[in-house]
Amino acid sequence: MSHSDTPENQENTEKTSTQQPEAAVHSNGSQDGDVNEELAGLYADIEELKAKAAEVESLQAKNAELSEQFLRAKADAENARRRAEEDVAKARKFGIESFAQDLLAVADSLDAALAIESATAEQLLEGTKATQNQLLSVFERHKLSPINPEVGSKFDPNHHQAISAVPSQQEPGTIVAVLQKGYVIADRVLRPALVTVAAE
Repeated sequence: MSHSDTPENQENTEKTSTQQPEAAVHSNGSQDGDVNEELAGLYADIEELKAKAAEVESLQAKNAELSEQFLRAKADAENARRRAEEDVAKARKFGIESFAQDLLAVADSLDAALAIESATAEQLLEGTKATQNQLLSVFERHKLSPINPEVGSKFDPNHHQAISAVPSQQEPGTIVAVLQKGYVIADRVLRPALVTVAAE
């Protein structure tokens, strides 16, 4: 009988063979745990990517909405600007037309006065005064007011233009005479009154 076939050797061999499967079982169990952890980590990463993708999609939709609102607001502003320009142009045009329409009546009165060949001085004076009143009514309707300062009033460089300073018993810087009336349209000076003022 060889040494390898002794009862002790056979017992050791059986122990070794029975111990190997247990080691294999432990090894497989550890590997399965690692795989499960990796899969769990991958699932977590996927869920995080899904959440980020949803957030990006939401932001893109919001960006598209804001871009559309901006373009709409820009178009509205452009339309408003164009309408304002058209309104200003129309106001200027029709404002002039209205003033001219009112002046036609004054022109007709002058034509009628000139058509009278044998008019007396009184008739001419009366017709002139009537035409002047007609003209002043047109001015009033269009907010055109005369600047006609009183003699002795203080000189106002915003409404008066001094042609000369003359010796006078009046207080220096006061108006001595009005050479030509001025006019304001609304609050804007169209033409200052031409005056002479008392010298210092």
